Amino acid sequence: MHIYANPARFLRIAKWLTPLLLVSGLVLTGSALLWGFTQVPPDRLMGDTVRILFVHVPAAWLGMGGWTAIAVASLVELVWRHPLAAIAARATAVPGAVFAAICLATGSIWGRPTWGTWWVWDGRLTSMLVLLFLYFGYIALSSSLAREGQASRIAAIFGLVGAINVPIINRSVVWWNSLHQPPSITIGQSSIDPVFLWPLLAATIGFSLLFGGVVLARMRTILADIQAEARLRRKAQKADMNADLQSDGATA
Repeated sequence: MHIYANPARFLRIAKWLTPLLLVSGLVLTGSALLWGFTQVPPDRLMGDTVRILFVHVPAAWLGMGGWTAIAVASLVELVWRHPLAAIAARATAVPGAVFAAICLATGSIWGRPTWGTWWVWDGRLTSMLVLLFLYFGYIALSSSLAREGQASRIAAIFGLVGAINVPIINRSVVWWNSLHQPPSITIGQSSIDPVFLWPLLAATIGFSLLFGGVVLARMRTILADIQAEARLRRKAQKADMNADLQSDGATA
């Protein structure tokens, strides 16, 4: 794990990996969505509205996966003091929030013709909305701490505590009486027809590659900002030292 603790080594790897993930993600996502929107037949019960599946499910997966990544990075920061862990968590928060918002928006659009309403205070929907608010809180907290130069351990603790909501989202349709359908894909089995399953898996992988590329790009940006700030601070300190030396020389 500490092999990539050196920012220079990480940046060398991220320099070629970022465009690779972004381009492959765009190609795979575009192909999967084209496949799902044009080649998959309408569902017997939901008709053409089922096509929202190919955006909604990957967005839900990455909304939860993003916070899981924040929790893992927070644990690594607190336990092993990995220098890039806090940066990885900060970089993951914004794309995670975007996918959580997309999940809620597409779910609302899907729910209107299916349930007859845009929103219900269902266990799955409510816990997903809570996740979006957790993202907003984490983004505000981590950004504030970074600006003030304070330790990021507070944000890391917040990331770990917020992870409690992820299994709640996952199991909400099992624990409570829910309008949301039960899990369609579980370990080793799926209740989704293969004609929908394969483009869905392709879209999920494509969106995941895009997610990874965006996170790496944001990590590189954060590191560049930190390095630029450090250079400016050194220049300011050097200028202050020169001013003090000139002042001492004039006094003598």
